[in-house]
Amino acid sequence: MTVKSDVPISAVTASAYRIPTDQPEGDGTLAWDSTTVVVVRVRGGGEEGLGWTYCARAAKTVVDEKLAGTLCGHDALDIPAASLAMQRACRNLGLPGVAACAVSAVDTALWDLKARLLGVSLSALLGRARDEVPVYGSGGFTTYDDDTARMQLKTWVHDWGLPRVKIKIGESDGSRVDRDLARVGVAREVIGDDVALYVDANGAYRRKQAIRVARALDELFGVSWFEEPVSSDDLAGLREVRDQSVIDVAAGEYGYSPWYFVPMIKAGAVDCLQADVTRCGGITGWLAVAHLAAAHQLDVSGHCAPNLHAHVAIAAPNLRHLEYFHDHVRIEEMLFDGVLAPHGGALHPDPDVTGHGLVFREIDAEQYQEA
Repeated sequence: MTVKSDVPISAVTASAYRIPTDQPEGDGTLAWDSTTVVVVRVRGGGEEGLGWTYCARAAKTVVDEKLAGTLCGHDALDIPAASLAMQRACRNLGLPGVAACAVSAVDTALWDLKARLLGVSLSALLGRARDEVPVYGSGGFTTYDDDTARMQLKTWVHDWGLPRVKIKIGESDGSRVDRDLARVGVAREVIGDDVALYVDANGAYRRKQAIRVARALDELFGVSWFEEPVSSDDLAGLREVRDQSVIDVAAGEYGYSPWYFVPMIKAGAVDCLQADVTRCGGITGWLAVAHLAAAHQLDVSGHCAPNLHAHVAIAAPNLRHLEYFHDHVRIEEMLFDGVLAPHGGALHPDPDVTGHGLVFREIDAEQYQEA
């Protein structure tokens, strides 16, 4: 197949949609009633690439005012050059945070466009290290009552056959350890002994408090994954919890570039790095984090956005799993065609589609669009 060596980007557009939750949600340090998704489309060579990020509407403004003009005319096939140009364009904004989310959505759309221009699947373009992407059910919000939590857990384990699940703990900034442990006990009762049980405190605990909780989680409930037992910015604290617990400690979802993860690795803070393709620089950034983790004998896990992560996570030999997060699963099913189902506890990207195979249903999204 012959492909033009120069395919100029002709347009970069973005739109924002605010999706209400199906019921109130919260974790150890935050509560919310909606999620905003910013959808980006990049056009060139008669094709269109699609990407998105879960962020504030402000990410659309960054795309419109900084990134679109920067990229138009760039070669759509030269993604490293485009990535560097976007980072430079956002220099004076401060790249971490909203700007990085905007860059991530555009980068993902560029990779989708490149695969479509070449007439191959995104997973084929990146190269597969495996045939499937293991997932874990994620939700179990602190705002749920026990009956709601039981229903969600039963769906994950008994209806979908997921072999691993995660719930939120650290309620009320870590001040309700009694209820945290009771909720973990409910989860273990529902899922049985053969399903792996994970928890996420979202940085709610203090260091020694987290160590005490970790010991109880291990001894009473066989928990094997403790996400952000303390703040992800407290690298010494993460290391302390990791050193004094047999449970794997994980963090990294707030990494807005590959460089964020270097101090975390050097500190020996985690057993598994979590990287979010919608935050850390898109597919370009996520692969860089995966390679960085592999160089230090660490696994990497995809944070949320399962229908984007599946197509890049399948390329990582050191992938542990991907978070099948309730909010994002729901939104992606509402707004996109081509979403993947977790058959056998894993997602299976189709090698025969072009790009990532996802199609945005604009007509279904219109009611949620933010001006």
